[in-house]
Amino acid sequence: MKNLEELEKNAIDAAISANWDEAIKLNEEIIRHDKNNIEAYLRLGFAYFQKGDIKNAKKIYLKAKKLQQENYLIEKNLEKITVLEKKKNRPSSTTTLSPYTFLDIPGKTKSISLVNCGQKSTLAALSIGQEVFLVPKKRKLEVRTKNKEYIGSLPDDLSKRLTIFMKAGSSFCCYIKESDLKNVTVFIKEEKRGKRVLRYAPFPINNNITANINLNNEEKENNDSEEISDNDLEKLAESLINEDKEEFISFQSNLEDDQEESEE
Repeated sequence: MKNLEELEKNAIDAAISANWDEAIKLNEEIIRHDKNNIEAYLRLGFAYFQKGDIKNAKKIYLKAKKLQQENYLIEKNLEKITVLEKKKNRPSSTTTLSPYTFLDIPGKTKSISLVNCGQKSTLAALSIGQEVFLVPKKRKLEVRTKNKEYIGSLPDDLSKRLTIFMKAGSSFCCYIKESDLKNVTVFIKEEKRGKRVLRYAPFPINNNITANINLNNEEKENNDSEEISDNDLEKLAESLINEDKEEFISFQSNLEDDQEESEE
């Protein structure tokens, strides 16, 4: 039998990798040997929740509550489950994630707290590692689920910046990193960089040094980027707007030509 310290380490590693079946197995084994291990109960309840099994998640959190009546995390998760039960909803189950999913690469990735978050029933169903999507609106970038449910919006400054990069041909992937009934943090990673912004990082670059040991060659090359000034960003935005106008005029002209040919 593995000792409890080793089981704890393996249970945490399983959760980091989003291997929920393994996490459930390991935490159940820990509880069999230590019935008062509150951390194991919390990990077990979380693993069930991430699999979309709110019935078992609730059962585990209620057992944990008997051990610790005033635990904020337990109350928060039970509140989530209550919202889901009322709406007859369930959290989105996630596939196994790479341990490097949330690896921070300066200028290429960013963790962002959303503003103007959506309905509790939508937020309650979110799962860590769930892929969500950036949807451009007139003055902001919204974050929505695969089923187009509104989760929240990026702050105005970042909405404007990423919208410009997206119009310049860049693309991004986005995942849920943290969530409760009031707050959501997403992790955004650059997938492709547009030709117009090849030399620029989509996110502000800080001075922290991130180890490159786990980065592949392409990521290392893309990591060698420079910060775009506010002035250059405004010029790029104006250029893209003018190009859109030219394309619209050209499109209108083609429509008129087609109409004239059909009349003849």
